[in-house]
Amino acid sequence: MKKYILFALILVLGLSSCSDLAELNINPNNVPETHPQLLLTDIEWNAFQVEGVDPMFASRMIVQTDGENSNQYFTWTRGSFGAYAQLRNITKMMEEAERIETPAYIALGKFFRAYYFFQLTLTFGDIPYSDALQGETNETYTPVFDTQKDVFTGILDELKEADELLSSDNSIIAGDIVYNGSTEQWRKCINSFRLKVLITLSEKDAALNVKSTFESIYNNSPIMESNADNGQLLFVDELGSRYTEYNSSSYGSARYMDSTFIKRLQDRHDPRLFVFCGQTRVAKESGLAINDFSAYEGGDPIAPYNEVNLKAAAGLVSKVNLRYTTDPTTEPHVFLGYPELQLILAEASVRGWISSSAKDHYENAVRSSFEFYNNNSAEYAEFLTAEAAETYLTETLVDFSGATSFDEKLELIMMQKYIPSFLQGGWRMYFDYLRTGYPIFRIDGDNTPPLRWIYPTSEYQYNSDNVTTAITSQFGQGNDKTRVKPWWLQ
Repeated sequence: MKKYILFALILVLGLSSCSDLAELNINPNNVPETHPQLLLTDIEWNAFQVEGVDPMFASRMIVQTDGENSNQYFTWTRGSFGAYAQLRNITKMMEEAERIETPAYIALGKFFRAYYFFQLTLTFGDIPYSDALQGETNETYTPVFDTQKDVFTGILDELKEADELLSSDNSIIAGDIVYNGSTEQWRKCINSFRLKVLITLSEKDAALNVKSTFESIYNNSPIMESNADNGQLLFVDELGSRYTEYNSSSYGSARYMDSTFIKRLQDRHDPRLFVFCGQTRVAKESGLAINDFSAYEGGDPIAPYNEVNLKAAAGLVSKVNLRYTTDPTTEPHVFLGYPELQLILAEASVRGWISSSAKDHYENAVRSSFEFYNNNSAEYAEFLTAEAAETYLTETLVDFSGATSFDEKLELIMMQKYIPSFLQGGWRMYFDYLRTGYPIFRIDGDNTPPLRWIYPTSEYQYNSDNVTTAITSQFGQGNDKTRVKPWWLQ
């Protein structure tokens, strides 16, 4: 009997040891399961960072003085498919959400998929979409490229599905650093983003029923109602959580403000100028006040860079306001906010898509933009009061009541989208410029702004047949160039 008991004990201990060894053999850096809330925090943090200075060079806000910046001179070539790395994390979050049956995370997964695919398709045109991200599940390593029309259709469908999922799930979304878990505010953000996608397709109504879809969302779905609903990333003064441009060395001695951007703010007596720009060295030495518009000047974006360098050396060119690199919490980065939504609605009204007042939406956008900077730039708050906003709205170049034609109204709307896009919203203003032609950019002769980026070299190396087919179907054989027109602009 003792022999059998001893054998049983040995067997149990052996099995236990095997179990322990199995646990020890799990790679802690490749855990097969996790709660989606842990993935969500990381996804939000990576998605909504400030996109840096490249869009500001292209959108005529800053200039370089120690060389020819490719974005400033419109000479860029290849883009990156780096967003697919983030999309893989989103796929994992959705898989984990399905595993533990938490539909809110699936909904946010659909939003983030739409967010990244929206950026990717505007950057390139046709992209891998329906076949993308299936390497682990279906061993699809060379995905086909979906047409841009189909990608936009999928984006709009996923956003609609995200809103529907959240409409029946009022649970708090743990791990959410944007809305602190508020399902209601995420629905407002998602539906507002749907309107943004639709206005981007303003020339594609016949293909995607843009007008009727826009009107239905506006009339029947929750959307942002104030700055309190802004989709934004807040920063805190802790290692790894500070403002994206804090202590950035890229704002060195060779980076200055664009003269065309500064002049637009000067012509409109726009006090947001003081928030964005530093005074010239000569203005500082002369003791000019912060709110003296003549204390600011920029460099010509199409002039030879050394010409601007000489002007800067003479102390006659402004730099980016130091608040962006010396304040660790500077301001939230708004990926989609109430002011932008109001301007989207103003444009929709001017186009006859909705019946509300374009003037009201336009003025709401200006007031809420002033409010944002009043709340987030204490040193300049006295220049950005509610009273200052009302005075600004009466400026000749700002007053909406003075615009009569469609183009005049559209130009005013796009200018108020453009001005507060300084270190906000990445490439959104450049794409709006491509779509509308406003605001007008200073261009050197025939060197027109590119319409897209060339596909990454990696696609030619690892997915050659599919990228070649996509290029041929869109632009003609071998015509992967920056100034060929993608579907959304045709």
